[in-house]
Amino acid sequence: MVKKHPEAAATERARRVRRFWPLLSGLVALGLVVALGALIVVRDHGMPLAVDTFWMTVLSDSRNPLWQSVSLVMNYLGAGVVASFIVPGAIIIALLLIKRPWGALYFTIATVVTGGSVQLLKHLFARTRPDTILVTVDFGSFPSGHVANAAVMAFVLSILFPRVWVWIAASVYTVVMMLSRTYLGAHWLTDTVGALLLGIGIAVVVAAPLAAKIDGERRIRKRSHSGRVRDLQPSEASSDETI
Repeated sequence: MVKKHPEAAATERARRVRRFWPLLSGLVALGLVVALGALIVVRDHGMPLAVDTFWMTVLSDSRNPLWQSVSLVMNYLGAGVVASFIVPGAIIIALLLIKRPWGALYFTIATVVTGGSVQLLKHLFARTRPDTILVTVDFGSFPSGHVANAAVMAFVLSILFPRVWVWIAASVYTVVMMLSRTYLGAHWLTDTVGALLLGIGIAVVVAAPLAAKIDGERRIRKRSHSGRVRDLQPSEASSDETI
């Protein structure tokens, strides 16, 4: 009979995620975000780094209607009501419908914490945006809210559904979002790098205490769906283990 308690169904590896090293790796990523922001502010009062100006020059020489259309679509998906309510709400409802409440809680916490952290860092560092902006933006250039939200969503979904195609799709979506923000002149390249680290760092830190429940919940649903009736063993190996 399938065990119904998520932690009882989780692998030993998933239980270990709650320990020191996974949490440390997430905190290191968050520390790098703060260090990068501090470096930007200290160095010439937030002026672009050499890599920022180089990348902006490359983009200005490569503008075309196709890339602009793609960038505008990404801008729409990553902003306003769509990014704040419609997309997260749809994901949370979908997770609840497939009986992944711990996954829904994980996604909710990570998303909310990321949004709050972006605004905190924007006001803390108050970096000036590029002067070639093609879209309407809010205050502060570092870090990119669009990219941070894309990164945390992509990483969380990759943890909840550890399949190769999910990782590939999530990575492509995040990279395209990063490119679109710089293409539209809304952010410097380092703004998007900082946002990427922020989203991943928060996703890992929030996952640490919930890892066993997330993994066990997924395994319970998988066994129930496949019609298996044997007990799950905590040490059972799988090719699609979570972090």
